[in-house]
Amino acid sequence: MASVTNEIEIVSSYPTEKVFKAFKDFEKIAPIVNPAVFKSVETIEGDGGVGTIKVFTFGEAVPFTNAKYRVDTFDEGSYSYTYTFFEGDNLMGILDSIIQHVKLVPSGDGCIFKQTIIYKCKGEEKPSDEVLKAEKELYEQTFKAIEAYAAAHPENY
Repeated sequence: MASVTNEIEIVSSYPTEKVFKAFKDFEKIAPIVNPAVFKSVETIEGDGGVGTIKVFTFGEAVPFTNAKYRVDTFDEGSYSYTYTFFEGDNLMGILDSIIQHVKLVPSGDGCIFKQTIIYKCKGEEKPSDEVLKAEKELYEQTFKAIEAYAAAHPENY
């Protein structure tokens, strides 16, 4: 079984605690700030913590329709969380799962957003370089959109 790793790192001038709080509201914010990508995000089981299962319904800018993921770890103290996509057409018929490790690292008055994406393949077939590049760009755009939303709503973040 092959695997592929994609790394994302974004420097933010926004404080770590505020960015993390905004990402806790991902379900609410993502469809507002990037509706072409996230039509909806719905919790179907759990309270947002470890074991919670959510369903993404993607918008027209994404070649997939849906994905289901589980929250594996959530550590507010270290500004990190991990979740695994385990079902949906975003697995492209070639993946068992997609594991996402997210960590915010304080840096000056802001932070560094670090995301490691591990694509666990069913066999030797892997996502194409074009798919990896497109997904990396999508995650970067989404981070910037959520960051901007949080900055525009300081009363909430």
